[in-house]
Amino acid sequence: MNCFVHDQSPAVGMCVICQRAVCHRCVGADAPRLVCRACSEQRRMFGYEYRSRAAIGGWPLLHVSVGLDPATLRPRVARGIVAIGNVAVGAVAIAGVACGLVTLAGVSAGLLFAFGGVALGLGLSIGGIAVGSIALGGVAAGLWYAVGGVAFGQATIDARGCDQLALDFARRWLGAAKLPPGCP
Repeated sequence: MNCFVHDQSPAVGMCVICQRAVCHRCVGADAPRLVCRACSEQRRMFGYEYRSRAAIGGWPLLHVSVGLDPATLRPRVARGIVAIGNVAVGAVAIAGVACGLVTLAGVSAGLLFAFGGVALGLGLSIGGIAVGSIALGGVAAGLWYAVGGVAFGQATIDARGCDQLALDFARRWLGAAKLPPGCP
């Protein structure tokens, strides 16, 4: 097999991005994976990264990171006090997949607060599927309180009915003027 660009030169491998055969002259990066010169020059393909100069404990105050790491071709991970990206870890993390103290994500794991499609946390969790000390969601599993279409916990409000403890909680903290049928 010969190079895609130099048809007289034998290929040394294939670009992992465009899947074209490349010779030694056309190799843009070869560690850990072979990437052709054209793909390696298209930085937009690999994403965007911003890291603030201000830092606390070695973590940048703000880290925005999306796309792929050009060296490993794996998703970039934003790590900072405020982390924003496809994958984020931080005190405040906003991403597709996030882990931190306060998180907002498709898949969210937060110590104090988690909000997302799937929200897991030790504190308040709100999501389609929510698991936490206090869980609010379509399917909610709470250590203390759970409010949702289907709820599991010590005190619950769901389609089947509501417990008095959960009712008091909902009235106090959620301002629940409209309660589900079956609740007094």
